[in-house]
Amino acid sequence: MSAAARLRRLDESAEIIVVEKSGYVSFANCGLPYHVGGVIKRRGALLLQTPEALYDRFRLDVRVGTEAVQINRQAKEIVVRDVESGREETLSYDKLVLSPGAKPLMPPIPGIERALPLRNVEDTDAMLGAVQGAGTAVVIGGGFVGLEVAENLLHRGMKVALVEALPQVMAPLDPEMVAPVHTAMREAGIDLRLGSAVTSIGERDVTLADGTTVPADVVVAAIGVRPDTQLAMKAGLKVGPRSGLLVDDRQLTNDENIYAVGDAVEKIDALSEEAVLVPLANTANLQGRRVADDIAGRGRPARPVRGTAIVGLLGLQIAATGWNEKRLVDAGRPYLAIHVHPASHATYYPGAATMSLKLLVDPDTHDILGAQGVGKEGVDKRIDVIATAMTAGMKAEELAELELAYAPQFGSAKDAVNMLGFVAENRLSGWENSIQWHEVADAQHNGAVVIDVRTEGEFAAGAIPGAINIPVDEIRDRADEIPAGVPLILHCAVGIRSHAGLSALKGSGHEVINLDGGFTTWKAGTGA
Repeated sequence: MSAAARLRRLDESAEIIVVEKSGYVSFANCGLPYHVGGVIKRRGALLLQTPEALYDRFRLDVRVGTEAVQINRQAKEIVVRDVESGREETLSYDKLVLSPGAKPLMPPIPGIERALPLRNVEDTDAMLGAVQGAGTAVVIGGGFVGLEVAENLLHRGMKVALVEALPQVMAPLDPEMVAPVHTAMREAGIDLRLGSAVTSIGERDVTLADGTTVPADVVVAAIGVRPDTQLAMKAGLKVGPRSGLLVDDRQLTNDENIYAVGDAVEKIDALSEEAVLVPLANTANLQGRRVADDIAGRGRPARPVRGTAIVGLLGLQIAATGWNEKRLVDAGRPYLAIHVHPASHATYYPGAATMSLKLLVDPDTHDILGAQGVGKEGVDKRIDVIATAMTAGMKAEELAELELAYAPQFGSAKDAVNMLGFVAENRLSGWENSIQWHEVADAQHNGAVVIDVRTEGEFAAGAIPGAINIPVDEIRDRADEIPAGVPLILHCAVGIRSHAGLSALKGSGHEVINLDGGFTTWKAGTGA
């Protein structure tokens, strides 16, 4: 619809026909889980436009309940079929835009036909019908949609279990970043089954690979999606290495008169320049606009993608952009990880909440490779700022130079993004060496000593095994208690006090390393 509406704004004379198999166009699919949960109470609020409204405003011929069943490229025609009557009609075209989207993954396990997807308004109606009077639900899949559906079924008072084959939900996050998400889900009462696979779906339960059964009046399939390429492939259009439609930087397929956009097509990753599948609304809408521009003779190349995304869950904001550490490790790319745990706004102003932010940086070029954030507020704008900085080609240390809006209820004089820039400045310049949470145990095994510079009370409440407690304000006076001739790993709660301790010891002859993100990150990563 973004392509159709944009093209009309550019060309009043064009005949524009939109064919849609379902009964709805231009609906808010990202809002569907919230209607199921009753957060969005009015169904009509999801329906952004109707065929009648689109005709009145844009003179678009929008045909719902109409399936495109065949493309004849040589004749430049498509065959469409009325879903209700079965009547077929042939439509001619000068330019054809394919936007079939993606289909939900439904693995071949016994009983999978009982699992409900959530991709369109009809799916929403079916799910609403299924949850009426139901008490238990199993959600299969811990991605964006799975998390949103799980929370919204909780809103309905249902007992919810979420089954995820991976050892964590939210695959874009690294393990230490997703820990607070797991905690929030369990505290809310969600039965979180990680590293589990569903082997069968019964009439009232789900069986897992370990033989356990979970009650399930309702089963939701949120396992993922795959590009819907069947119609295009039948017409001889090419798919790429990720099984999505192959398009060039104008969104053209291998037919010069056929474009393809949205979740059905492969995109180009901004970091690796490899083909990727990124089924996100922002990119899909922009591609639609760019196709209309191209048809009207004013096109520009498609932009690469970074996968910038956010989800709200149980009062948390969970966001990411670019690559995560897992992906960098798999690709064998060098990186520097930076963790900070700042407040969402000035702590003296009521309501400040702690965020966890992670920045990944190329140690050679200083390029920003990715970022992640989790917190109750303020995460969205920090990830958006970093995504913008990445698009602009800014170096990590240049985040320190950003002039960001400040008032105590919105941020701090040293904004969280600036803080990431300060840490990057220290690390990339070689002034401060750091160690990651998952490297501490090996370093201790090789002779390093951990110095905990928090207060005695903090240390007593929980500490890294083998650590020596010397509060930061006493570190100069108690220098004789610090082991000599071995590497020292300093840490506090989040890395700020240990940075001060490192500064105090820097000229003492000790090899001093700061634990990145402090005890908070170490505890989240190790689960201690």
